[in-house]
Amino acid sequence: MPAQRDYYEILGVERGADAEEIKRAYRRLAMKYHPDRNPGDAEAEVRFKEAAEAYEVLADEGTRKIYDHHGHEGLRRGGGPATHDFSRMDVQDIFSMFSDIFGGGGGFGGRGARGPRGVARGYDLETEVVVTLDDVLAGVEKEVEFTRLDVCEKCSGTGAKPGSKPVSCQACGGQGKVQQTGFGGMFRMVTSCPNCAGRGNIVKEFCDGCRGKGRLPKKRKIAVRIPPGISEGQAVRLKAEGEPPSQDESPSGQGVRGDLHVVVRVKEHKIFERDGNDLLIGLPLSFTQAALGAEIPIPTLDGEPASLSIPSGTQHGATFRLPGRGLPDLRSGARGDLVAAAGIEIPRKLTGEQQRILREFDATQNGGVHAGRASKGAGDAGGDSFWKKVKGKITG
Repeated sequence: MPAQRDYYEILGVERGADAEEIKRAYRRLAMKYHPDRNPGDAEAEVRFKEAAEAYEVLADEGTRKIYDHHGHEGLRRGGGPATHDFSRMDVQDIFSMFSDIFGGGGGFGGRGARGPRGVARGYDLETEVVVTLDDVLAGVEKEVEFTRLDVCEKCSGTGAKPGSKPVSCQACGGQGKVQQTGFGGMFRMVTSCPNCAGRGNIVKEFCDGCRGKGRLPKKRKIAVRIPPGISEGQAVRLKAEGEPPSQDESPSGQGVRGDLHVVVRVKEHKIFERDGNDLLIGLPLSFTQAALGAEIPIPTLDGEPASLSIPSGTQHGATFRLPGRGLPDLRSGARGDLVAAAGIEIPRKLTGEQQRILREFDATQNGGVHAGRASKGAGDAGGDSFWKKVKGKITG
């Protein structure tokens, strides 16, 4: 039997993710790989089914516990949802799950959601935009390009060849719904007709523009305003820039369009590192500057010159704050601080005279410290450990 992918990996969540995180992850994948949005794409169909199976297991507390302890084999032994037949969910759970995913409000919505007074609602879409720290400081307008399904202009969304008309479905008598018996005859329920997908009619002659789909993918460009202070991973929502209702919900596309969620990615800066609304910057100091004190010019993100007074006896890793020179808060607009972390730079080459002076100085330091504490301090200068210590001092 071929190995199965980990359900948490499929959904892209951590093992400690809560129920809401799991639901949101599934919604995003269901929206991305739904067959209606990927016609003829076999890989997308596989991904959609994988996501559905993973959600079915992880959304149920009992089966999730079995899976966490015993993996796929535990689910097979228990006859649980690893078979992906919904057999262990009650009727209310089944309808609730599909309502949440395809008809829910909130989050990145899906197909068949309802707007005011039961109006059909289309898909939400998601795209990304890359900004710089300078953009985060001042805000910026960016143009994003994305592809969405729109109503086919040739057939007005019906999927039928211009001049022809759909015919009534014989399986449901044009009602779009059929009665089915489920779960061993224990109950009956009315569902959408599988023959006509709930439309009540069938297209015999397909539109050559959309091949009967009623929708066509179209590229669109739109300007989006990125507000100052936005963080990595946050999204700007553009209302009604998503897709129209599906052909099943509204052949003509009438109803409420979904929204477009523009997820922000912040490009790494060459000099500054972000910590919330604060900006961190390394401040290289010579041994003499740290020992004697100095007035040091320091760059800022907004380009205005700043000067920092370094007191004598400054130690490696010491931090200095310039209030109000960081990034603005997304809500209040109040700016964070610019935090400079001192790093003592040791010269790689010394002249004979410089070496003599330093040896004389070393001799005055209680018998010499260059073989002890000084060498230890130099070893702490580099890499991630230095920044961890700096951030620890900033955040406490």
